Formats: sequence, structure tokens, C-alpha cells
Amino acid sequence: MRPTAKDLAAEAGVSLATIDRVLNGRPGVKPRTITKVNEAIDRIGFVRNLSAVNLARKKNYQFRFLLPEHGDQFLDVLVNHIDEARAAFSAEMVDATTVRLPAEDPYRMAAYLGSLDASLVHGIAIMAPESPQVRDAINRLLERGIEVVQFIAGQPKAVSTDFVGINNYAAGATAAQLMGRFLGGQKGKIIVTSETMQSRDSIDRRLGFDEVMNREYQDLQTLPSIETHSDLARTRKIFNNIVANYPDILGIYVLSSEARIPIEEMSKITTQPLVKIVHERTPFTEAALQNGQIDAVIAQNPGHLVRSAIRILKARNDQREPLASQEKIRIEILLKENL
Repeated sequence: MRPTAKDLAAEAGVSLATIDRVLNGRPGVKPRTITKVNEAIDRIGFVRNLSAVNLARKKNYQFRFLLPEHGDQFLDVLVNHIDEARAAFSAEMVDATTVRLPAEDPYRMAAYLGSLDASLVHGIAIMAPESPQVRDAINRLLERGIEVVQFIAGQPKAVSTDFVGINNYAAGATAAQLMGRFLGGQKGKIIVTSETMQSRDSIDRRLGFDEVMNREYQDLQTLPSIETHSDLARTRKIFNNIVANYPDILGIYVLSSEARIPIEEMSKITTQPLVKIVHERTPFTEAALQNGQIDAVIAQNPGHLVRSAIRILKARNDQREPLASQEKIRIEILLKENL
């Protein structure tokens, strides 16, 4: 049988009221008594049933996922999984909702974070390009007692160390290995494109990609990173210029999570066969794999991402350490054959 609070009180030689004060961090208990209770917890393996406690106190968890306002299919996939998780975690008194704000406006995002009330919002999972304004707003959230998870795109200098997402440097290195092996010793140039290079995930992927390409595939030259800002006309103009100036283009690597615009535009501009490697599983990338429009997708499980963020926020609110092995997000390589 699992040890109860009554068993813990007997083991520590204190009253149930004292046990309650220690477990809930309330004042009025001597340090020596707190030490006795903690030692008794270790001896008998006492584990507090937080779900029962929260239910009795009618405590709930209000979490928000802060996502970019503008985006394509990958953000829609994430929103669907957040809605799915909201239903799945409702029995644990968790309410997870989505807020969309313009990622290109760090001042507006920082203002929103600064407006949050710690009595109404208990945790934020934030996906935003790196900026001093957002980083400082995150630090102030933590000071006010609102837990923060950096979601997919990180803010490395923020105080919060909780990050949910793949190792993006390793993902970029993986893309380089695939590109080099698919091209099989050919000599030419590789286009590297992203929505924005202010995003930490794109920066880390580019670093990993360059490391492997420069070390192992020196016959392949990676061109400077292109920023499309999800602008169709801008993307078309840039790609036309590149194809006109570099006739030896062999491949394209899309760093960001939205591949539809760059892949479709490149397909319209040139008919020469290119190796195309992109990120994230979406309806577009699934179809493009099936019809041969792209060669490989480097993905991370969106359902796992959302559930992991919720579990970490919940653990932090309960003053527990998250289970690191459960929250590790794996890099997945998708080909036509393993969809």
C-alpha cells in the first residue's frame, strides 16, 4: 500500500497538521521539524497524491501556448494538437489554450507577456523569434511566479531553461548528411532558406548544416541564407535571381517549419532535378513526399511537443522536477516509404 500522510506523521513523530504545513510550504514550522519530515519521506517512500489534493482544493492549471499569428500548415497542426491535449488533460484540471500574436513584433509580444496576471495564468509555452524584448519579458514572468517553457524556438539568454523541441543543431547536421548522400559526389551549390534568421531554431540548424557540409562534402557549396518572411512575391524574386546567377544549383534546404511556399515556387522556376530537404510533417510535406516533390522531411512529433510542454508546466507549478527522459523530443527522418 502507498504510505499515507498519517503514516508519514507517525514516522516523523509529528502531528498531521504539521505534515500539512510542511507539504504545503506554510510558515510556523521549525527547520529541525522540516528536516525530520523530509527524512521520514525518504525512509518510507511517501509520494503525495497531487491530483487528489488539487481536486479537493478545486485547484486548476491555466496554461497558454503563445504562437505566431501568421503561419502556414505546421502552426495549424500544433493548434489541433493543443485542442486535443486540452481534452486529454482536463481530468487533471489542466486548461490549455492558444494565443496568436505577430512574431515579427517583439514589443507587442513583450507587452502581452507583461499584462498577464499570475493569479489567472500559471504557465506559458512560447514560440517566438529570439529578441531582447521577449527574453526580458520571460524573465519578468518567472519573477512573478508564472512558469515558462520555450516551445520549439528558444530564447537562449532567458532565465527559463525548460525547452521543448529537438536539438536543432543536430537536425541541421542530419539534413547535411542526407543532402550529401543523396547527391552522391556531385559538385554544385545548395540553396538554404528560412522565413527568418532571427529564429534560434533556424540559426542552430544552419550551424549544424554548415559544420557537416564543410567537413564532409566540400564539393557542395552552401549559399548565404535567404529570408522569405512568408512573402510569395519576395520568394519568387529571390529564387529567380539565384537560378539566373547560379546554373549549378543541386539542392535546396528549408530551415523553417513552413516549406510550402519555397518548394512550390522553386518548382515553378526550374524543372531541373533538385534534392529538397525540409522540416516538419504537414499535409503539404506528406503529399510532396508521396509525389516526389521533396526527398526527405526532418520532423518532430507535434503531439509529443504539446504534451511535453503541458507536463513540464504542470511539474513546475507543483514544484516537481520534470521527468527528463519522458520529455526528450526525437529527430525523425521521414521518406516516402515510411510515412
